[in-house]
Amino acid sequence: MIDRSKKIFGNEIKKADYKRAANSKRRFVLKYGDDTKQIYHLKAVPNPTLSKYFKIHNLVRSDKPLELGPRPVIIGNIRMGFGHYRIALAIASCAHSLGFTPYWLDLNSFEDTTGGKVISYLNDLYSLGSRLSQRVPLFDKLLWEPGSKNMYKKLSRNAVDQKNSELMTRAYQDLDKNLPFIATHSWPAQAAIHAGMNCVVNVIPDNLPMTLHLAEGSVHTVQTPSSYLGYKTLNEMYDGETKSMSSKDIVLAGHYVDHEIVSNINYDCTRRINRMIERKPVRYLIPVGGAGAGLEMIETIITHLLPRIKGGTATVFLNLGDHKNVLEILFKKIPNFKDVITLHPDDFSKTEEFAALASTNEDLKGLHVFLHSDIFAAVYSTNLLMRECDVMVTKPSELAFYPVPKLLIRRVGAHEAYGALRSAEIGDGTIECRTFKQVKSMLDMLNTERSNISAMCENIIKANKIKIYDGGYEVVKTAVKLSRDVKTKK
Repeated sequence: MIDRSKKIFGNEIKKADYKRAANSKRRFVLKYGDDTKQIYHLKAVPNPTLSKYFKIHNLVRSDKPLELGPRPVIIGNIRMGFGHYRIALAIASCAHSLGFTPYWLDLNSFEDTTGGKVISYLNDLYSLGSRLSQRVPLFDKLLWEPGSKNMYKKLSRNAVDQKNSELMTRAYQDLDKNLPFIATHSWPAQAAIHAGMNCVVNVIPDNLPMTLHLAEGSVHTVQTPSSYLGYKTLNEMYDGETKSMSSKDIVLAGHYVDHEIVSNINYDCTRRINRMIERKPVRYLIPVGGAGAGLEMIETIITHLLPRIKGGTATVFLNLGDHKNVLEILFKKIPNFKDVITLHPDDFSKTEEFAALASTNEDLKGLHVFLHSDIFAAVYSTNLLMRECDVMVTKPSELAFYPVPKLLIRRVGAHEAYGALRSAEIGDGTIECRTFKQVKSMLDMLNTERSNISAMCENIIKANKIKIYDGGYEVVKTAVKLSRDVKTKK
């Protein structure tokens, strides 16, 4: 196995930084053990929530070697918030639309493995930091905001991740080394390379180039031209003369969006424009992220919209994901919240029925709250509701790249600022509104001057014509071509 922590894209890592990376792995081995040489089998089972949409199968532990169906594409991912899951589902959807069968490999789900324990530990730290950044301004200003941008700026940090990901290879033992493997986080990509996989695509989510997302040995895909140039040149990632990525290492794919959403862009935007012309209630979708951050902002938005909701000029879809605790907090924080909302049952089929109703009833009113204990239902409910909303209110994370009018609220980490800039420049979202005052002002403007929502829809239709939202398809095509080229050479 190549030691990918000593040299990254031809750039030598300092001995002190390499030692720091090796020590990081050593600490995790002391804490959780090293199981990389143990035998570990998998089996494929249909995803109980989403297999009916795009034939997705979960890869779970088994006593027997893995058997896959025809035309498989492996999608390696982890739950870190909802973002990496959401991108993985978009890739699965696009893979199915192109005639392939997506198989879901979530390294975080194998909780008894060393790799699973390492990921859970790091994910818990990230989630805690995300929540604190929204609740403690000083923590955000002094630590989280600069840290989320600068901590992963240098290749020395990637060396640490490469060492740690050597502990995450156990779940790859059953996989054919020449299968198309798509990772929606760098750790599954790095682990796949360490495990000997030959056709790995590393799907980079953020618009700000960071070494966190590098996995040398894979083909990196990015969503924007600026991200492409930043990653290809390894901009500011190495002290001294920097060797860049080759053209074979990186592909400008476009925004990662589900087939169901991309294929209906023109239809959905036309419906939105018609609702604005007819002065129907403005439909706001507010999804809560996987880390549960931004609660104060959500409380402020709902409180501000309540008079419009009661007056019938605004309708709200509030998707709490799997955060039951957030619902309890809102009950305490917002007066008479229980009396105002329609709380939909923890039943994905009922959410599907509601989305179908919303597609036919343009006069739909009220404040509708959705809560799902199943993570796939929690994430995919936003996809269903997204098509039926006029404006999605979201921090500028992975959702900033989706083809729906967006009110972009305060970011969680400096890296997300660049997603807001991308959306604002395309014209499918607002500028980032960081303060309560800015958000309230933007809500008032969107509700009264509805031509702004129509303009976003028109910009989405224009962007769709030049395939800005086709990144999911391009990712799959890239992985499949890698696999076919390897097999042809043999």
